[in-house]
Amino acid sequence: MRLRFPMKSAFFAFVVFLVFIPQFSVGIRMIPGRISAVSATVGNGFDLGSFVEAPEYRNGKECVSQSLNRENFVSSCDASLVHVAMTLDSEYLRGSIAAVHSMLRHASCPENVFFHLIAAEFDPASPRVLSQLVRSTFPSLNFKVYIFREDTVINLISSSIRQALENPLNYARNYLGDILDLCVDRVIYLDSDIIVVDDITKLWNTSLTESRIIGAPEYCHANFTKYFTSGFWSDPALPGFFSGRKPCYFNTGVMVMDLVRWREGNYREKLETWMQIQKKKRIYDLGSLPPFLLVFAGNVEAIDHRWNQHGLGGDNVRGSCRSLHKGPVSLLHWSGKGKPWVRLDEKRPCPLDHLWEPYDLYEHKIERAKDQSLFGFSSLSELTEDSSFL
Repeated sequence: MRLRFPMKSAFFAFVVFLVFIPQFSVGIRMIPGRISAVSATVGNGFDLGSFVEAPEYRNGKECVSQSLNRENFVSSCDASLVHVAMTLDSEYLRGSIAAVHSMLRHASCPENVFFHLIAAEFDPASPRVLSQLVRSTFPSLNFKVYIFREDTVINLISSSIRQALENPLNYARNYLGDILDLCVDRVIYLDSDIIVVDDITKLWNTSLTESRIIGAPEYCHANFTKYFTSGFWSDPALPGFFSGRKPCYFNTGVMVMDLVRWREGNYREKLETWMQIQKKKRIYDLGSLPPFLLVFAGNVEAIDHRWNQHGLGGDNVRGSCRSLHKGPVSLLHWSGKGKPWVRLDEKRPCPLDHLWEPYDLYEHKIERAKDQSLFGFSSLSELTEDSSFL
């Protein structure tokens, strides 16, 4: 991979294409190129802050170049690319920017990654402003922003243990087969509170065997029963849906998804069915996760745990500090209440939050000391070797 740093000034240009997809989304197509930095404050007074322009990550000689002619589109339909889907919203924007930055920084062929970014129709910052901010931060990024119609799911959402889990955008992953272009056959779905410290191509190369629809790290030692209410387990019929399966917990913040099989099997409708049951009889408390467990648990392609070191945000109530699981690390995930950018700004970071900080492109207005020592550790590998953090 070759790294080029951006010029200080230039005239930027962009072309926007609107593609209408009935019921679920509208696509805003952004062509690689340069645009001027957008205002950090949108029309309604909502302040997004500002982000510095990222270094320009280019393919090395070993890559099959997708950019021999940068005047042309890199198509969202190109099956030779690595396709990554993430949500994009004003509240988690800082996390999304850091996540994209981490993937580009560690990818062997960063120009061969295409990002499908999903923004809520009624976000305080409009999807178009979010699109422009992404482009100004990553001038050469291959991406497309889709506008998610929140009314698609709003009437299916039940109250959750944490209010943030009730955000309609949390359910966008249920609709990827409908939101993304029909030509997109396969995608990696990632939450916005992650960083990738390995080549994302390795995750992309996961094989989904035996006609499986999704792949994810599984955690079969976890107490599976706690993800559903006593009312679920005492029901004479509902537990029977796990009959013939050996269900294991998996986190839906990191998934490799076969969208062809997803669409053919109407898995969006299967998830919606469980959400409708939940509206009539409370069978779970954890937002968008349990329907995925009900539909897929026991039939998931197991991916190495290194690809989702989750739970770093603590639990859903206190958001306390957590340590890494044992073993190698390719992806760190701050699932739970605590988010690294919030704790860093409030000057109460957890030790692992400093691993997220190098990917943060936010132009800080809050003065805080940048502790480069990682609490006495100089790198991720050194930190993971210390038993007190495992």
